[in-house]
Amino acid sequence: MKTISTTKAPAAIGPYSQAIKVGNLLYTSGQLPIDPATGTFPEGGIKEQTRQSLLNVKAILEEAGLTMANVVKTTVFLADMNEFADMNAVYSEFFSEPYPARSAVAVKALPKAAMVEIEVVAGE
Repeated sequence: MKTISTTKAPAAIGPYSQAIKVGNLLYTSGQLPIDPATGTFPEGGIKEQTRQSLLNVKAILEEAGLTMANVVKTTVFLADMNEFADMNAVYSEFFSEPYPARSAVAVKALPKAAMVEIEVVAGE
């Protein structure tokens, strides 16, 4: 088991790792839309927050020597399921066929009042 950490994604804000690699699989923690350079959410709405969450995922993958093409499963947590279409529009910019398996669920609230949080599993 190996811990993956990069300054190009937000630091963990609790007792967890940005990602853990076990064998050929990498498991990321949920990525909030925090810009690691500023420590804040990007201005705008769900599209900007989705983009930042996925950029954070991408940075962690790159630290592990992987790309978005290695992602086999994503889980998207949304504070408002009415934002699904806008989230999906940005999400589709980061993945191509064969698309990873995905779950998208609405949750009552996310840390720091985020609109979205995204976690992935990637394989070599």
